[in-house]
Amino acid sequence: MDRVRTRLGRLYGSEVTPRLMERLALLAGRYDKMWQSDGRTALWDQRDAVLITYGDMVRSPGERPLVTLRRFLDERLQGAIPAVHILPFFPYSSDDGFSVIDYRAVNPDLGRWEDVQALGQGHRLMFDLVLNHVSRGSSWFRDYVNGIAPARHYFISVDPATDLSAVVRPRTTPLLTPAQTRRGVHHLWTTFSADQKDLRFTNPDVLFEFLDILLLYVSNGARIIRLDAIAYLWKAIGTPCIHLPETHEVVKLLRDVLGMLAPGVILITETNVPHAENISYFGDGDEAHMVYQFSLPPLLLHALQTGNAVYLRRWAGSLPPPPAGCTFLNFTASHDGIGVRPLEGLVPGKQLRALIEGVKERGGYVSVRTRPDGSESPYELNITYFDALSDPGQTPSTQHIARFLCSQAVMLALRGVPAVYFHSLTATPNDTVGVEVTGRARSINRKRWDAQELARLLDDASTPAARVFQAYLRLLTLRAAHPAFHPDGPQRVLPLDRGLFGVERVAPDGSETILAISNLGAQGRKVTLDQRLTRSANVQVWEELITGKPGTGPGKRTWGIAPYETVWLRAVQTGSGT
Repeated sequence: MDRVRTRLGRLYGSEVTPRLMERLALLAGRYDKMWQSDGRTALWDQRDAVLITYGDMVRSPGERPLVTLRRFLDERLQGAIPAVHILPFFPYSSDDGFSVIDYRAVNPDLGRWEDVQALGQGHRLMFDLVLNHVSRGSSWFRDYVNGIAPARHYFISVDPATDLSAVVRPRTTPLLTPAQTRRGVHHLWTTFSADQKDLRFTNPDVLFEFLDILLLYVSNGARIIRLDAIAYLWKAIGTPCIHLPETHEVVKLLRDVLGMLAPGVILITETNVPHAENISYFGDGDEAHMVYQFSLPPLLLHALQTGNAVYLRRWAGSLPPPPAGCTFLNFTASHDGIGVRPLEGLVPGKQLRALIEGVKERGGYVSVRTRPDGSESPYELNITYFDALSDPGQTPSTQHIARFLCSQAVMLALRGVPAVYFHSLTATPNDTVGVEVTGRARSINRKRWDAQELARLLDDASTPAARVFQAYLRLLTLRAAHPAFHPDGPQRVLPLDRGLFGVERVAPDGSETILAISNLGAQGRKVTLDQRLTRSANVQVWEELITGKPGTGPGKRTWGIAPYETVWLRAVQTGSGT
Protein backbone atom coordinates (compact mmCIF):
# COMPACT_ATOMS: atom_id res chain seq x y z
CA MET A 1 0.00 0.00 0.00
CA ASP A 2 2.90 2.38 0.64
CA ARG A 3 3.98 2.15 -3.01
CA VAL A 4 0.45 2.89 -4.18
CA ARG A 5 0.23 5.87 -1.83
CA THR A 6 3.52 7.21 -3.17
CA ARG A 7 2.43 6.78 -6.79
CA LEU A 8 -0.90 8.51 -6.23
CA GLY A 9 0.97 11.38 -4.59
CA ARG A 10 3.28 11.72 -7.58
CA LEU A 11 0.34 11.76 -9.98
CA TYR A 12 -2.18 13.92 -8.14
CA GLY A 13 -0.43 15.59 -5.20
CA SER A 14 -0.01 14.72 -1.55
CA GLU A 15 -2.97 16.81 -0.45
CA VAL A 16 -5.51 14.55 -2.16
CA THR A 17 -3.69 11.27 -1.58
CA PRO A 18 -5.46 10.37 1.72
CA ARG A 19 -8.87 10.71 0.05
CA LEU A 20 -7.74 8.63 -2.92
CA MET A 21 -6.40 5.91 -0.61
CA GLU A 22 -9.78 5.75 1.14
CA ARG A 23 -11.43 5.46 -2.24
CA LEU A 24 -9.09 2.65 -3.24
CA ALA A 25 -9.86 0.76 -0.01
CA LEU A 26 -13.58 0.95 -0.79
CA LEU A 27 -12.96 -0.27 -4.33
CA ALA A 28 -10.83 -3.15 -3.10
CA GLY A 29 -13.60 -4.12 -0.72
CA ARG A 30 -16.02 -4.50 -3.60
CA TYR A 31 -13.76 -7.09 -5.23
CA ASP A 32 -12.36 -8.60 -2.05
CA LYS A 33 -13.32 -12.19 -2.87
CA MET A 34 -12.91 -12.03 -6.63
CA TRP A 35 -9.44 -13.60 -6.93
CA GLN A 36 -9.32 -17.34 -7.36
CA SER A 37 -5.89 -18.76 -8.01
CA ASP A 38 -5.57 -21.31 -10.80
CA GLY A 39 -3.01 -23.16 -8.74
CA ARG A 40 0.00 -22.05 -10.80
CA THR A 41 3.16 -21.40 -8.82
CA ALA A 42 4.83 -19.38 -11.60
CA LEU A 43 3.55 -16.77 -14.02
CA TRP A 44 4.80 -18.69 -17.06
CA ASP A 45 6.80 -21.64 -18.34
CA GLN A 46 7.62 -23.32 -21.67
CA ARG A 47 4.06 -24.61 -22.03
CA ASP A 48 2.64 -21.12 -22.32
CA ALA A 49 1.51 -19.56 -25.58
CA VAL A 50 -1.19 -17.03 -26.44
CA LEU A 51 -3.70 -17.19 -29.29
CA ILE A 52 -4.70 -13.72 -30.55
CA THR A 53 -8.25 -13.73 -31.91
CA TYR A 54 -11.39 -11.71 -32.30
CA GLY A 55 -14.41 -13.12 -30.54
CA ASP A 56 -16.04 -13.78 -33.91
CA MET A 57 -13.00 -14.91 -35.91
CA VAL A 58 -14.90 -18.12 -36.66
CA ARG A 59 -18.68 -17.95 -37.12
CA SER A 60 -21.48 -20.47 -37.28
CA PRO A 61 -25.08 -19.49 -38.23
CA GLY A 62 -27.49 -19.34 -35.30
CA GLU A 63 -24.75 -19.60 -32.66
CA ARG A 64 -23.14 -16.94 -30.49
CA PRO A 65 -19.59 -16.43 -31.84
CA LEU A 66 -17.94 -16.82 -28.44
CA VAL A 67 -19.58 -20.24 -28.17
CA THR A 68 -18.32 -21.14 -31.67
CA LEU A 69 -14.82 -19.95 -30.75
CA ARG A 70 -14.78 -22.06 -27.61
CA ARG A 71 -15.80 -25.19 -29.53
CA PHE A 72 -13.13 -24.54 -32.18
CA LEU A 73 -10.44 -24.19 -29.52
CA ASP A 74 -11.54 -27.31 -27.68
CA GLU A 75 -11.83 -29.47 -30.78
CA ARG A 76 -8.94 -28.21 -32.90
CA LEU A 77 -6.17 -26.88 -30.68
CA GLN A 78 -5.97 -29.88 -28.32
CA GLY A 79 -4.48 -27.75 -25.54
CA ALA A 80 -1.53 -26.60 -27.67
CA ILE A 81 -2.22 -22.92 -26.88
CA PRO A 82 -3.23 -22.48 -23.23
CA ALA A 83 -4.02 -18.74 -23.30
CA VAL A 84 -6.46 -16.80 -25.47
CA HIS A 85 -6.36 -13.07 -26.13
CA ILE A 86 -9.94 -12.17 -27.02
CA LEU A 87 -9.60 -8.82 -28.75
CA PRO A 88 -12.07 -6.18 -27.47
CA PHE A 89 -15.42 -7.93 -27.11
CA PHE A 90 -17.32 -4.92 -25.80
CA PRO A 91 -19.94 -2.79 -27.58
CA TYR A 92 -18.03 -0.47 -29.92
CA SER A 93 -18.49 2.08 -32.71
CA SER A 94 -15.34 1.70 -34.86
CA ASP A 95 -11.81 0.29 -35.15
CA ASP A 96 -13.03 -3.32 -34.83
CA GLY A 97 -13.59 -2.99 -31.10
CA PHE A 98 -10.98 -0.47 -30.01
CA SER A 99 -13.48 2.39 -29.87
CA VAL A 100 -15.33 1.11 -26.81
CA ILE A 101 -18.86 2.25 -26.02
CA ASP A 102 -19.31 0.30 -22.78
CA TYR A 103 -16.33 -1.26 -21.00
CA ARG A 104 -18.51 -3.22 -18.61
CA ALA A 105 -20.66 -5.07 -21.14
CA VAL A 106 -20.14 -7.85 -23.69
CA ASN A 107 -21.11 -7.02 -27.25
CA PRO A 108 -24.41 -8.94 -27.70
CA ASP A 109 -23.37 -9.75 -31.28
CA LEU A 110 -20.62 -11.89 -29.74
CA GLY A 111 -22.24 -13.37 -26.67
CA ARG A 112 -22.56 -12.83 -22.92
CA TRP A 113 -20.33 -12.64 -19.88
CA GLU A 114 -21.07 -16.30 -19.16
CA ASP A 115 -19.64 -17.19 -22.59
CA VAL A 116 -16.43 -15.35 -21.69
CA GLN A 117 -16.32 -17.11 -18.34
CA ALA A 118 -16.84 -20.47 -20.05
CA LEU A 119 -13.82 -19.80 -22.26
CA GLY A 120 -11.87 -19.09 -19.11
CA GLN A 121 -12.60 -22.54 -17.73
CA GLY A 122 -10.22 -24.11 -20.24
CA HIS A 123 -7.88 -21.24 -21.06
CA ARG A 124 -6.04 -18.35 -19.46
CA LEU A 125 -7.82 -15.27 -20.80
CA MET A 126 -6.24 -12.05 -21.95
CA PHE A 127 -8.42 -8.90 -22.08
CA ASP A 128 -7.72 -5.46 -23.50
CA LEU A 129 -7.91 -2.47 -21.19
CA VAL A 130 -8.47 0.28 -23.78
CA LEU A 131 -7.73 3.17 -21.49
CA ASN A 132 -6.33 5.93 -23.70
CA HIS A 133 -9.62 6.72 -25.41
CA VAL A 134 -13.33 5.94 -25.50
CA SER A 135 -16.00 6.01 -28.21
CA ARG A 136 -17.97 9.15 -28.86
CA GLY A 137 -20.97 6.81 -28.60
CA SER A 138 -20.24 6.14 -24.93
CA SER A 139 -22.35 7.38 -22.02
CA TRP A 140 -19.25 9.21 -20.75
CA PHE A 141 -19.06 11.31 -23.88
CA ARG A 142 -22.80 11.87 -23.91
CA ASP A 143 -22.57 13.18 -20.34
CA TYR A 144 -19.65 15.39 -21.35
CA VAL A 145 -21.67 16.94 -24.14
CA ASN A 146 -24.55 17.57 -21.73
CA GLY A 147 -22.33 18.88 -18.94
CA ILE A 148 -23.15 16.08 -16.48
CA ALA A 149 -20.68 15.23 -13.73
CA PRO A 150 -18.38 13.41 -13.32
CA ALA A 151 -17.84 12.73 -17.04
CA ARG A 152 -17.98 16.44 -17.89
CA HIS A 153 -14.36 16.40 -16.67
CA TYR A 154 -13.26 13.18 -18.43
CA PHE A 155 -12.05 14.64 -21.75
CA ILE A 156 -9.31 16.98 -22.93
CA SER A 157 -10.42 20.27 -24.44
CA VAL A 158 -7.70 22.41 -26.00
CA ASP A 159 -7.76 25.84 -27.61
CA PRO A 160 -7.04 25.12 -31.31
CA ALA A 161 -4.58 28.03 -31.33
CA THR A 162 -2.33 26.13 -28.89
CA ASP A 163 1.05 25.07 -30.23
CA LEU A 164 0.89 21.24 -30.29
CA SER A 165 3.76 20.72 -32.72
CA ALA A 166 5.78 18.74 -30.16
CA VAL A 167 3.15 16.01 -29.92
CA VAL A 168 4.20 12.67 -31.43
CA ARG A 169 1.51 11.43 -33.79
CA PRO A 170 0.74 7.82 -34.76
CA ARG A 171 -1.81 8.89 -37.39
CA THR A 172 -2.39 11.52 -40.08
CA THR A 173 -5.85 12.46 -38.75
CA PRO A 174 -6.29 15.79 -36.87
CA LEU A 175 -5.15 15.79 -33.26
CA LEU A 176 -8.08 17.99 -32.23
CA THR A 177 -11.68 17.30 -33.22
CA PRO A 178 -14.47 19.87 -32.66
CA ALA A 179 -17.49 18.71 -30.62
CA GLN A 180 -20.71 20.63 -30.09
CA THR A 181 -21.64 20.70 -26.41
CA ARG A 182 -24.17 22.61 -24.31
CA ARG A 183 -21.30 24.88 -23.34
CA GLY A 184 -20.35 25.57 -26.95
CA VAL A 185 -17.86 24.01 -29.35
CA HIS A 186 -14.95 22.24 -27.67
CA HIS A 187 -11.90 20.99 -29.51
CA LEU A 188 -11.12 17.59 -28.05
CA TRP A 189 -7.93 15.57 -28.11
CA THR A 190 -8.23 12.60 -30.50
CA THR A 191 -4.93 10.76 -30.92
CA PHE A 192 -6.24 8.00 -33.19
CA SER A 193 -9.53 9.11 -34.81
CA ALA A 194 -12.42 11.52 -34.45
CA ASP A 195 -14.50 8.67 -33.01
CA GLN A 196 -11.95 7.87 -30.29
CA LYS A 197 -11.92 10.61 -27.66
CA ASP A 198 -8.82 10.66 -25.46
CA LEU A 199 -9.43 10.53 -21.72
CA ARG A 200 -8.07 12.96 -19.18
CA PHE A 201 -5.96 10.96 -16.75
CA THR A 202 -4.89 14.10 -14.94
CA ASN A 203 -8.34 13.70 -13.36
CA PRO A 204 -8.15 10.90 -10.73
CA ASP A 205 -11.81 10.08 -11.36
CA VAL A 206 -10.76 8.68 -14.75
CA LEU A 207 -8.07 6.53 -13.15
CA PHE A 208 -10.58 5.13 -10.66
CA GLU A 209 -13.05 4.31 -13.42
CA PHE A 210 -10.36 2.11 -14.96
CA LEU A 211 -9.27 0.58 -11.69
CA ASP A 212 -12.86 -0.58 -11.27
CA ILE A 213 -12.98 -1.88 -14.85
CA LEU A 214 -9.65 -3.65 -14.38
CA LEU A 215 -10.92 -5.51 -11.32
CA LEU A 216 -14.20 -6.30 -13.07
CA TYR A 217 -12.22 -8.00 -15.85
CA VAL A 218 -10.21 -10.01 -13.36
CA SER A 219 -13.41 -11.09 -11.64
CA ASN A 220 -14.66 -12.36 -15.01
CA GLY A 221 -11.62 -14.51 -15.69
CA ALA A 222 -8.90 -12.22 -17.10
CA ARG A 223 -5.43 -13.51 -16.22
CA ILE A 224 -3.50 -11.25 -18.60
CA ILE A 225 -4.34 -7.56 -19.06
CA ARG A 226 -3.14 -5.77 -22.19
CA LEU A 227 -2.79 -2.01 -21.85
CA ASP A 228 -3.75 -0.74 -25.29
CA ALA A 229 -1.97 2.32 -26.71
CA ILE A 230 -0.60 3.02 -23.24
CA ALA A 231 2.33 5.15 -24.45
CA TYR A 232 0.03 8.10 -25.24
CA LEU A 233 -1.91 8.06 -21.96
CA TRP A 234 -0.76 11.22 -20.16
CA LYS A 235 -0.93 14.60 -21.89
CA ALA A 236 1.06 17.72 -21.03
CA ILE A 237 1.12 20.64 -23.43
CA GLY A 238 4.64 21.41 -24.67
CA THR A 239 5.81 17.79 -24.43
CA PRO A 240 5.72 14.91 -26.98
CA CYS A 241 2.85 13.40 -24.95
CA ILE A 242 4.34 9.94 -25.35
CA HIS A 243 6.16 7.88 -22.68
CA LEU A 244 5.76 10.64 -20.11
CA PRO A 245 6.91 9.81 -16.55
CA GLU A 246 3.31 9.97 -15.38
CA THR A 247 2.35 7.30 -17.92
CA HIS A 248 4.98 4.96 -16.51
CA GLU A 249 3.73 5.80 -13.01
CA VAL A 250 0.19 4.77 -13.95
CA VAL A 251 1.42 1.42 -15.29
CA LYS A 252 3.37 0.80 -12.09
CA LEU A 253 0.33 1.69 -10.02
CA LEU A 254 -1.84 -0.77 -11.96
CA ARG A 255 0.75 -3.48 -11.34
CA ASP A 256 0.85 -2.65 -7.64
CA VAL A 257 -2.93 -2.87 -7.36
CA LEU A 258 -2.94 -6.23 -9.14
CA GLY A 259 -0.13 -7.41 -6.91
CA MET A 260 -2.27 -6.70 -3.86
CA LEU A 261 -5.64 -7.96 -5.09
CA ALA A 262 -4.88 -10.47 -7.90
CA PRO A 263 -1.22 -11.49 -7.67
CA GLY A 264 -1.38 -14.03 -10.49
CA VAL A 265 -2.53 -11.55 -13.15
CA ILE A 266 0.02 -10.49 -15.78
CA LEU A 267 0.24 -6.93 -17.09
CA ILE A 268 1.44 -6.35 -20.66
CA THR A 269 1.99 -3.01 -22.40
CA GLU A 270 1.24 -2.41 -26.08
CA THR A 271 3.73 0.18 -27.35
CA ASN A 272 4.43 -0.04 -31.07
CA VAL A 273 7.51 2.17 -30.97
CA PRO A 274 11.30 1.86 -31.41
CA HIS A 275 12.81 -0.94 -29.35
CA ALA A 276 14.54 1.11 -26.64
CA GLU A 277 11.30 2.99 -25.94
CA ASN A 278 9.33 -0.25 -25.95
CA ILE A 279 11.39 -2.06 -23.32
CA SER A 280 11.35 1.01 -21.06
CA TYR A 281 7.96 -0.31 -19.90
CA PHE A 282 9.71 -3.03 -17.91
CA GLY A 283 10.77 -0.20 -15.61
CA ASP A 284 13.12 -1.66 -13.02
CA GLY A 285 11.12 -4.87 -13.01
CA ASP A 286 8.28 -3.00 -11.29
CA GLU A 287 6.20 -2.03 -14.33
CA ALA A 288 4.88 -4.38 -17.05
CA HIS A 289 5.41 -8.11 -16.59
CA MET A 290 5.60 -8.42 -20.39
CA VAL A 291 6.31 -6.21 -23.37
CA TYR A 292 5.75 -7.09 -27.01
CA GLN A 293 8.78 -7.69 -29.22
CA PHE A 294 7.60 -5.19 -31.84
CA SER A 295 10.91 -5.23 -33.71
CA LEU A 296 10.68 -8.96 -34.36
CA PRO A 297 7.92 -9.10 -37.03
CA PRO A 298 9.52 -6.65 -39.51
CA LEU A 299 13.08 -7.85 -38.86
CA LEU A 300 12.10 -11.48 -39.39
CA LEU A 301 10.13 -10.58 -42.51
CA HIS A 302 13.12 -8.71 -43.90
CA ALA A 303 15.45 -11.62 -43.12
CA LEU A 304 13.25 -14.17 -44.91
CA GLN A 305 12.52 -11.96 -47.90
CA THR A 306 16.25 -11.32 -48.43
CA GLY A 307 17.80 -14.50 -47.02
CA ASN A 308 19.99 -12.23 -44.88
CA ALA A 309 19.88 -12.64 -41.10
CA VAL A 310 22.47 -9.93 -40.30
CA TYR A 311 20.04 -7.31 -38.96
CA LEU A 312 17.87 -9.83 -37.17
CA ARG A 313 20.92 -11.39 -35.52
CA ARG A 314 22.39 -8.02 -34.56
CA TRP A 315 19.16 -6.99 -32.86
CA ALA A 316 18.60 -10.31 -31.11
CA GLY A 317 22.21 -10.38 -29.93
CA SER A 318 21.89 -6.91 -28.41
CA LEU A 319 18.85 -7.73 -26.29
CA PRO A 320 19.62 -7.55 -22.57
CA PRO A 321 17.86 -10.15 -20.44
CA PRO A 322 14.55 -8.82 -19.12
CA PRO A 323 14.44 -7.90 -15.42
CA ALA A 324 13.63 -10.67 -12.97
CA GLY A 325 9.91 -11.42 -13.02
CA CYS A 326 9.55 -10.02 -16.56
CA THR A 327 9.63 -11.48 -20.05
CA PHE A 328 8.94 -10.72 -23.70
CA LEU A 329 5.84 -11.54 -25.70
CA ASN A 330 7.11 -12.73 -29.07
CA PHE A 331 4.90 -12.57 -32.15
CA THR A 332 5.04 -12.16 -35.91
CA ALA A 333 1.48 -11.05 -36.66
CA SER A 334 -1.51 -9.56 -34.89
CA HIS A 335 -4.80 -7.85 -35.66
CA ASP A 336 -2.82 -4.72 -36.52
CA GLY A 337 -0.28 -4.28 -39.26
CA ILE A 338 3.46 -4.92 -39.10
CA GLY A 339 4.89 -1.82 -37.44
CA VAL A 340 7.92 -0.21 -39.08
CA ARG A 341 8.72 2.36 -36.38
CA PRO A 342 10.33 -0.45 -34.34
CA LEU A 343 12.89 -0.74 -37.19
CA GLU A 344 14.25 2.75 -36.53
CA GLY A 345 17.98 2.49 -36.00
CA LEU A 346 18.00 -1.24 -36.79
CA VAL A 347 18.03 -1.36 -40.61
CA PRO A 348 19.26 1.17 -43.19
CA GLY A 349 16.68 3.27 -45.00
CA LYS A 350 17.37 1.47 -48.28
CA GLN A 351 16.53 -1.88 -46.68
CA LEU A 352 13.32 -0.46 -45.20
CA ARG A 353 12.24 0.89 -48.57
CA ALA A 354 12.88 -2.51 -50.15
CA LEU A 355 10.80 -4.18 -47.44
CA ILE A 356 7.93 -1.79 -48.11
CA GLU A 357 8.09 -2.43 -51.85
CA GLY A 358 8.14 -6.17 -51.20
CA VAL A 359 4.91 -5.90 -49.23
CA LYS A 360 3.27 -3.92 -52.02
CA GLU A 361 4.35 -6.54 -54.57
CA ARG A 362 2.55 -9.15 -52.47
CA GLY A 363 -0.74 -7.25 -52.39
CA GLY A 364 -0.26 -5.36 -49.13
CA TYR A 365 -0.71 -1.73 -48.15
CA VAL A 366 1.38 0.85 -46.30
CA SER A 367 -0.19 3.08 -43.62
CA VAL A 368 1.50 6.37 -42.75
CA ARG A 369 1.74 8.73 -39.81
CA THR A 370 2.40 12.47 -39.50
CA ARG A 371 5.78 13.63 -38.22
CA PRO A 372 6.10 16.76 -36.02
CA ASP A 373 7.24 18.74 -39.10
CA GLY A 374 4.04 17.79 -40.94
CA SER A 375 5.64 15.27 -43.27
CA GLU A 376 4.37 11.70 -43.57
CA SER A 377 6.32 8.50 -42.98
CA PRO A 378 5.45 4.78 -43.05
CA TYR A 379 3.84 3.56 -39.84
CA GLU A 380 2.81 -0.02 -40.54
CA LEU A 381 2.56 -2.62 -43.30
CA ASN A 382 -0.88 -4.09 -43.82
CA ILE A 383 -0.75 -7.67 -45.09
CA THR A 384 -1.22 -11.17 -43.67
CA TYR A 385 2.08 -12.62 -42.53
CA PHE A 386 1.45 -15.69 -44.68
CA ASP A 387 1.17 -13.61 -47.85
CA ALA A 388 4.03 -11.34 -46.76
CA LEU A 389 6.27 -14.40 -47.19
CA SER A 390 4.80 -15.49 -50.50
CA ASP A 391 6.41 -15.52 -53.92
CA PRO A 392 4.91 -12.43 -55.61
CA GLY A 393 2.15 -13.29 -58.04
CA GLN A 394 2.36 -17.03 -57.32
CA THR A 395 -0.11 -19.39 -55.66
CA PRO A 396 1.03 -20.97 -52.37
CA SER A 397 3.78 -23.50 -52.95
CA THR A 398 5.72 -25.95 -50.81
CA GLN A 399 8.54 -23.39 -50.63
CA HIS A 400 6.14 -20.62 -49.59
CA ILE A 401 4.72 -22.79 -46.80
CA ALA A 402 8.21 -23.79 -45.65
CA ARG A 403 9.30 -20.15 -45.59
CA PHE A 404 6.29 -19.19 -43.49
CA LEU A 405 6.75 -22.08 -41.05
CA CYS A 406 10.41 -21.11 -40.75
CA SER A 407 9.34 -17.65 -39.55
CA GLN A 408 7.12 -19.18 -36.91
CA ALA A 409 9.77 -21.65 -35.74
CA VAL A 410 12.23 -18.79 -35.23
CA MET A 411 9.67 -16.91 -33.15
CA LEU A 412 8.83 -19.96 -31.04
CA ALA A 413 12.48 -20.55 -30.15
CA LEU A 414 13.22 -17.06 -28.85
CA ARG A 415 13.26 -16.19 -25.18
CA GLY A 416 9.80 -15.18 -24.03
CA VAL A 417 6.19 -16.30 -24.40
CA PRO A 418 4.98 -16.82 -27.99
CA ALA A 419 1.76 -15.21 -29.24
CA VAL A 420 0.11 -16.64 -32.36
CA TYR A 421 -2.44 -14.73 -34.41
CA PHE A 422 -5.41 -16.82 -35.55
CA HIS A 423 -4.65 -16.15 -39.22
CA SER A 424 -1.10 -17.41 -38.81
CA LEU A 425 -2.48 -20.75 -37.65
CA THR A 426 -4.74 -20.98 -40.70
CA ALA A 427 -2.35 -19.59 -43.36
CA THR A 428 -4.94 -16.98 -44.27
CA PRO A 429 -4.28 -15.03 -47.49
CA ASN A 430 -4.93 -11.31 -47.90
CA ASP A 431 -8.59 -10.42 -47.44
CA THR A 432 -8.85 -7.86 -50.24
CA VAL A 433 -12.64 -8.13 -50.21
CA GLY A 434 -12.63 -7.03 -46.57
CA VAL A 435 -10.60 -3.95 -47.50
CA GLU A 436 -13.07 -3.09 -50.26
CA VAL A 437 -16.01 -3.45 -47.87
CA THR A 438 -14.60 -1.41 -44.98
CA GLY A 439 -12.25 0.95 -46.79
CA ARG A 440 -9.61 0.22 -44.13
CA ALA A 441 -6.21 -1.26 -44.90
CA ARG A 442 -6.12 -3.22 -41.63
CA SER A 443 -9.10 -5.29 -42.78
CA ILE A 444 -6.71 -7.20 -45.05
CA ASN A 445 -5.63 -9.18 -41.99
CA ARG A 446 -8.96 -9.41 -40.14
CA LYS A 447 -10.95 -11.98 -42.09
CA ARG A 448 -13.81 -13.73 -40.29
CA TRP A 449 -14.04 -17.43 -41.13
CA ASP A 450 -17.25 -19.33 -41.72
CA ALA A 451 -16.89 -22.35 -39.42
CA GLN A 452 -17.85 -24.88 -42.10
CA GLU A 453 -15.55 -23.32 -44.71
CA LEU A 454 -12.63 -23.37 -42.30
CA ALA A 455 -13.37 -26.94 -41.26
CA ARG A 456 -13.29 -28.07 -44.91
CA LEU A 457 -9.90 -26.44 -45.40
CA LEU A 458 -8.43 -27.89 -42.21
CA ASP A 459 -9.77 -31.37 -42.96
CA ASP A 460 -8.22 -31.41 -46.45
CA ALA A 461 -4.57 -32.31 -45.88
CA SER A 462 -3.56 -30.85 -49.25
CA THR A 463 -4.55 -27.24 -48.44
CA PRO A 464 -2.06 -24.64 -47.18
CA ALA A 465 -4.34 -24.06 -44.19
CA ALA A 466 -4.21 -27.73 -43.13
CA ARG A 467 -0.48 -28.08 -43.80
CA VAL A 468 0.38 -25.01 -41.76
CA PHE A 469 -2.13 -25.74 -38.99
CA GLN A 470 -0.88 -29.27 -38.32
CA ALA A 471 2.78 -28.31 -38.54
CA TYR A 472 2.21 -25.35 -36.21
CA LEU A 473 0.43 -27.45 -33.58
CA ARG A 474 3.28 -29.94 -33.70
CA LEU A 475 5.86 -27.20 -33.12
CA LEU A 476 3.87 -25.79 -30.20
CA THR A 477 3.45 -29.22 -28.62
CA LEU A 478 7.14 -29.97 -29.06
CA ARG A 479 8.16 -26.64 -27.57
CA ALA A 480 5.96 -27.21 -24.52
CA ALA A 481 7.77 -30.47 -23.75
CA HIS A 482 11.22 -28.92 -23.42
CA PRO A 483 12.30 -26.76 -20.46
CA ALA A 484 15.09 -25.21 -22.54
CA PHE A 485 12.32 -23.05 -24.04
CA HIS A 486 11.23 -21.74 -20.62
CA PRO A 487 10.82 -17.93 -20.90
CA ASP A 488 13.25 -17.44 -18.03
CA GLY A 489 15.94 -19.63 -19.62
CA PRO A 490 19.06 -17.89 -20.97
CA GLN A 491 19.42 -17.16 -24.67
CA ARG A 492 22.59 -16.80 -26.73
CA VAL A 493 22.54 -15.81 -30.40
CA LEU A 494 24.77 -18.16 -32.38
CA PRO A 495 27.63 -16.85 -34.61
CA LEU A 496 26.41 -18.25 -37.93
CA ASP A 497 26.75 -17.05 -41.51
CA ARG A 498 24.34 -14.46 -42.89
CA GLY A 499 21.89 -17.02 -44.29
CA LEU A 500 21.36 -18.77 -40.95
CA PHE A 501 19.82 -17.65 -37.70
CA GLY A 502 20.15 -19.58 -34.48
CA VAL A 503 19.94 -19.32 -30.73
CA GLU A 504 21.13 -21.49 -27.90
CA ARG A 505 18.41 -21.94 -25.26
CA VAL A 506 19.13 -23.38 -21.83
CA ALA A 507 16.65 -24.47 -19.17
CA PRO A 508 16.67 -22.21 -16.07
CA ASP A 509 18.06 -25.09 -13.98
CA GLY A 510 20.62 -26.02 -16.63
CA SER A 511 19.03 -29.42 -17.23
CA GLU A 512 18.63 -29.03 -21.01
CA THR A 513 20.32 -27.21 -23.89
CA ILE A 514 18.82 -26.78 -27.37
CA LEU A 515 20.34 -25.16 -30.44
CA ALA A 516 17.54 -23.77 -32.61
CA ILE A 517 18.93 -23.07 -36.10
CA SER A 518 16.95 -21.89 -39.14
CA ASN A 519 17.98 -21.61 -42.77
CA LEU A 520 16.50 -18.33 -44.00
CA GLY A 521 17.40 -18.83 -47.64
CA ALA A 522 16.42 -20.83 -50.71
CA GLN A 523 19.72 -22.75 -50.80
CA GLY A 524 20.66 -25.67 -48.57
CA ARG A 525 23.35 -24.94 -46.01
CA LYS A 526 25.61 -26.79 -43.61
CA VAL A 527 26.48 -25.99 -40.03
CA THR A 528 29.30 -27.50 -37.99
CA LEU A 529 28.68 -27.96 -34.28
CA ASP A 530 32.07 -26.85 -33.03
CA GLN A 531 32.97 -25.33 -29.66
CA ARG A 532 32.21 -21.88 -31.04
CA LEU A 533 28.54 -22.89 -31.20
CA THR A 534 28.08 -25.41 -28.42
CA ARG A 535 30.41 -24.28 -25.61
CA SER A 536 29.93 -27.81 -24.22
CA ALA A 537 32.99 -30.02 -24.54
CA ASN A 538 31.22 -33.15 -23.27
CA VAL A 539 28.36 -33.12 -25.80
CA GLN A 540 28.87 -35.99 -28.25
CA VAL A 541 25.30 -36.53 -29.39
CA TRP A 542 22.66 -34.11 -30.62
CA GLU A 543 19.04 -35.23 -30.87
CA GLU A 544 17.07 -33.43 -33.62
CA LEU A 545 13.56 -32.77 -32.31
CA ILE A 546 11.55 -31.50 -35.29
CA THR A 547 12.54 -33.73 -38.18
CA GLY A 548 13.81 -36.74 -36.24
CA LYS A 549 17.11 -36.82 -38.15
CA PRO A 550 19.69 -39.21 -36.65
CA GLY A 551 21.81 -37.73 -33.89
CA THR A 552 25.45 -36.91 -34.33
CA GLY A 553 28.20 -38.94 -32.74
CA PRO A 554 31.97 -38.78 -32.46
CA GLY A 555 33.32 -37.67 -35.82
CA LYS A 556 29.93 -36.51 -37.15
CA ARG A 557 29.22 -32.91 -36.23
CA THR A 558 28.08 -31.31 -39.49
CA TRP A 559 24.39 -30.84 -40.21
CA GLY A 560 22.79 -30.13 -43.56
CA ILE A 561 19.81 -27.77 -43.29
CA ALA A 562 17.41 -27.62 -46.23
CA PRO A 563 16.00 -24.34 -47.59
CA TYR A 564 13.76 -22.70 -44.98
CA GLU A 565 14.21 -25.64 -42.64
CA THR A 566 14.57 -25.29 -38.88
CA VAL A 567 16.33 -27.82 -36.67
CA TRP A 568 16.06 -27.95 -32.90
CA LEU A 569 19.14 -29.83 -31.68
CA ARG A 570 18.96 -31.11 -28.13
CA ALA A 571 22.28 -31.79 -26.43
CA VAL A 572 22.68 -35.27 -24.95
CA GLN A 573 25.49 -35.43 -22.42
CA THR A 574 27.95 -38.27 -22.88
CA GLY A 575 26.95 -41.21 -20.75
CA SER A 576 23.75 -39.55 -19.51
CA GLY A 577 21.39 -41.53 -21.71
CA THR A 578 18.99 -38.58 -21.72
